[in-house]
Amino acid sequence: MPSVNLHRDGAAATIELNRPEALNAWNGELGDQLFDAVHAVAEDDGVRAVVVTGAGRAFSSGADLRDLTGREDRTPEGHVNVRRVLDERYHPIITTIRTMPKPVLAAVNGPAVGIGMSLALAADLVVAAESAYFLLAFVNIGLVPDGGSSLFVPTRVGLARASEMAMLGERVPAAQAREWGLVNRVVPDADFAAQVAALRDRLATGPTRSYAGTKRQLNHWLYTRMDEQLGLEADIQQEMVASGDFAEGVAAFLEKRPAAFGGA
Repeated sequence: MPSVNLHRDGAAATIELNRPEALNAWNGELGDQLFDAVHAVAEDDGVRAVVVTGAGRAFSSGADLRDLTGREDRTPEGHVNVRRVLDERYHPIITTIRTMPKPVLAAVNGPAVGIGMSLALAADLVVAAESAYFLLAFVNIGLVPDGGSSLFVPTRVGLARASEMAMLGERVPAAQAREWGLVNRVVPDADFAAQVAALRDRLATGPTRSYAGTKRQLNHWLYTRMDEQLGLEADIQQEMVASGDFAEGVAAFLEKRPAAFGGA
């Protein structure tokens, strides 16, 4: 089965992460297929609105740690070359979503964690099911936010709440996310599919050039330094991957025990 499904419904396209057995965690295959799907809809003039969602009970649980730590691509020092993963796969996906001249709707049907949360917040509008939650889980394994989260979260909720999410690594339930301004709407689980479809169709039949112009204005005001920030994220994340705390965080996660960070 493909790790990413791409569906067309008239002038709308839906990109569905499709590793439900792994809560749509990102591995190499999913990253490659998501890259292709995002670029395909961006370049298709027949697509006037895009939905990004997840199959099963999660939007995305973030990076697949087994896949990440098992990669053969290493730095000269022997550490996982996370900078290359970010630069070559994650960043082109995020920047294409932000810059494509058509609206992108994130339909968050369940947990949006780590890079999964970054993907959701890269969209123009975010609709969450009541049972969904958001989590910047990076700190729990000794890492820092990436995929644009250090940019998208503070522009939505401010420094205080962004610091809390990034440094405490606690779940933010959908209702709280709406109160904070992290998402646009929260809808009952039973109504989620219908309300997402209605908003998708509204966007797909709306004034596409107006949407594109609005997006250019907001990007110019808020995200003119996006590439610079993504580069900084990649640099700092590469530093973190070389730390003892990351090694301990991954080991604790895989062994299902609390991490004993040493601060190094």
